Amino acid sequence: MTDTADMAGPPAGADGRSDARGPARAPAGGPRIDEAELERSEEATAHRIASGPTWFQVIWSSKKARVGIVLLGIYVLIAILAPVIAPYRGDDTSFGPVELPSSAHWMGTTTQGADIFSQLIWGTRVSLIVGLFGGLFATVVALAIGLVSGYLEGTWVDDVLGLLTNVALVVPTLPLIITLMAYSEVRSVWFTILIIGIISWAGPARSKRAQIITLRHRDFVTAAKFAGDGTGTIIFREILPQMTSLVAAGFFGAATGAIGAEAGLSFLGLGNVESVSWGTMLYQAQLQGALAQGLWIWLLVPGLMLSGLIMALTLINFGIDLISNPHLREDA
Repeated sequence: MTDTADMAGPPAGADGRSDARGPARAPAGGPRIDEAELERSEEATAHRIASGPTWFQVIWSSKKARVGIVLLGIYVLIAILAPVIAPYRGDDTSFGPVELPSSAHWMGTTTQGADIFSQLIWGTRVSLIVGLFGGLFATVVALAIGLVSGYLEGTWVDDVLGLLTNVALVVPTLPLIITLMAYSEVRSVWFTILIIGIISWAGPARSKRAQIITLRHRDFVTAAKFAGDGTGTIIFREILPQMTSLVAAGFFGAATGAIGAEAGLSFLGLGNVESVSWGTMLYQAQLQGALAQGLWIWLLVPGLMLSGLIMALTLINFGIDLISNPHLREDA
């Protein structure tokens, strides 16, 4: 006969109900689960999901931006390693004029006896310097005016800055820059950068003003005001970080325009003709009748290098657009 004690089940608790709880047991075939470690892992996963990808990951996710970054990296390496890559100095005119391509001169020589390949390599530095500092100068001016004007909307400061911006927008830039360069006694690269920055800040300043007007009414700005933060702190610590993608896109756009403007001015003979740049190469080539003498490569290669650099900056801007507009990431 079966013992009744064996069929009685687990002992009853104090309230008369059977106590089904027992010591924690490890799952079959595995170790005991550490609940604290599991919670920490879930919190870390949730933080990674909430934080989302970094700005570089977003830009790199675009195929166009990847191509642009690689191209720009090649140009930067060429500019840095110009003394190593170029067999001669760009301003060295001690060679025979109009020599055909050979092992000594890969692309031949100009009518003045300069090595075309060396000029092409050294000219990369000038274009990158103009793009970097011209774009940076225009972006800083546009950002300062746009931020102050937008945050102080409706005040006399906004009226003065708005009037200045409107005047800069309606002034014809091409005749202005040609006049300034033609009548200037100084035609250095830095003066060209200054002129380009002066004429190219108005449009970006208007767009940044519109952006800050929408941001100044957000809750985090209101909270900063109640916390007693000053105007400068609110603008540069609270609002400016929210405009990173717009500022970056404006910089690359301004750099692209500065590179094209320098090449155009040099091609018209309004730049520093003593410097070696792609624009001066085009100017000298058309001045000396390169096509009539069969030196088509003298005209072709600087134009291709210039087009490649502008294309690289434009492609990177496609990736920057993904930061401010997440809806575009699906098609990147």
